[in-house]
Amino acid sequence: MSAWALLLTVFLACAVEAVEALTVVLAAGTGRHWGSALQGTGAALVALAAAVAALGPAIGLIPLDPLRLVVGALLLVFGLQWLRKAVLRASGHRAHHDEEAVYARQLTAARAAASGGRGPVRDWYAFTLAFKGVFLEGLEVAFIVVTFGSSGRDIPLAALGALAAVLAVAALGLAIRAPLARVPENTMKFAVGTMLTAFGLFWSTEGAGARWPGSDAALPVLVPAVALLAAGFAAVLRRTAASASASAPAPRTSAEGGPR
Repeated sequence: MSAWALLLTVFLACAVEAVEALTVVLAAGTGRHWGSALQGTGAALVALAAAVAALGPAIGLIPLDPLRLVVGALLLVFGLQWLRKAVLRASGHRAHHDEEAVYARQLTAARAAASGGRGPVRDWYAFTLAFKGVFLEGLEVAFIVVTFGSSGRDIPLAALGALAAVLAVAALGLAIRAPLARVPENTMKFAVGTMLTAFGLFWSTEGAGARWPGSDAALPVLVPAVALLAAGFAAVLRRTAASASASAPAPRTSAEGGPR
């Protein structure tokens, strides 16, 4: 895999996770207490760093082919889930992900929760909400960095892409103090799902002992092929939904003009 492909894939995937984590932190800070939300964010980052430091080096001890087989299978599961949701949203079978609506729901829940602190934390709810949001999304970022970086034998470059994504999203969030509702997250998820699925196919095949024609040169063909296939599914589903809607019988009305 080329360095630019690795960097771009990790950046996009981690940017999606960073947007979701930022939404949770903003809800905790705006709806409750900024100091406690930032304390929860810091605690989550420390816990993530400890987890990655403990588990990350063990990845390097695994032989490359078994590692690619396992990582490829995981990426296929992960990528197909994202791609499935993106296809359903693009075809109208699933509502688009609305980060602003998610932020509003979390803000309402945060304001309605009981107040109270523990020790140096003034608002335990804000601390816990921010910690869980950052830690869970951070685990996914760590998974992306370790799997892509290990398979590509360039963890520092993958970590650089993740760091750039997190810093870019955090800077935008601090600048506008609102969820990044204008970020085309559904489009990003379609692109990331496509790339994760393509890389999953590539690595699981190589890990099983087969070799793609041209080795890494097959990826520039595999990625658009997966994208075209997903777009084709979305178009078929969209046309099927439109045909079903057009052929549905109109609601019967009573003599007074109202629906029965």
